[in-house]
Amino acid sequence: MNAFEVRNLRVSYDDFEIISGIDLDIPAKTCFAIMGPSGCGKSTLLRTFNRLIEINENARVSGIIKLFGKNIFEIETSELRRRVGMVFQIPNPFPHLSVYENVAVGPKFNKMVKNKKELDKIVEWALKKAVLWDEVKDRLRERASNLSGGQMQRLCIARALALKPEVLLMDEPTANLDPISASKIEELIHELKKEYTMVIVTHSPSQASRIADYVAFLYLGKIVEIGRVEDVFENPKHELTEKYLTGRIG
Repeated sequence: MNAFEVRNLRVSYDDFEIISGIDLDIPAKTCFAIMGPSGCGKSTLLRTFNRLIEINENARVSGIIKLFGKNIFEIETSELRRRVGMVFQIPNPFPHLSVYENVAVGPKFNKMVKNKKELDKIVEWALKKAVLWDEVKDRLRERASNLSGGQMQRLCIARALALKPEVLLMDEPTANLDPISASKIEELIHELKKEYTMVIVTHSPSQASRIADYVAFLYLGKIVEIGRVEDVFENPKHELTEKYLTGRIG
């Protein structure tokens, strides 16, 4: 089963086309990496999957995107964004809220719990899923801004997981982290893909090779090559792909 099916997707800002008529299938419960150099449209593509692209009034989107068989433009946006969570490049917890409140805010807003006991269970469950519980269980009332960068990123992942999504989008989630924190995020992705569909944007081919099952190489708004990681990395079919993987472009 595919989590996403994309057909003839085009995205433009005013008259400038960023994504140029791409087709893409993303299998469920896998890690799918979208790689390519800066400015090729990776983040724009990711933001179409939960319609965050619509926040920009100048954005224009055409084509078809289906989430588990249903057109995402027929799904109410708040429901879509609950089912398709997002983690950004720069960790963005709510700095003036506590660690606990950062995770609890989504379930409370979406009325997913009936009482404090249920909420406590979801918060603990999400923090454990994000491999953060042991580090913060005695700091739940502290402001999230007191955490390290890597901890804040895992808190953002816990915040997304608390909404019980089906898909988790990650836009260069390790780009601003130290190597140890980045490694923890990559290990977490390996665990989460057993239960969730993970769609990761990265400018690093080496990271894509480590974490992904499938990869798409995006260049100047077009899909140059797509396939299983081992196939694309060991036997690229397109000259542009080979040049990117060997560092001659990008």
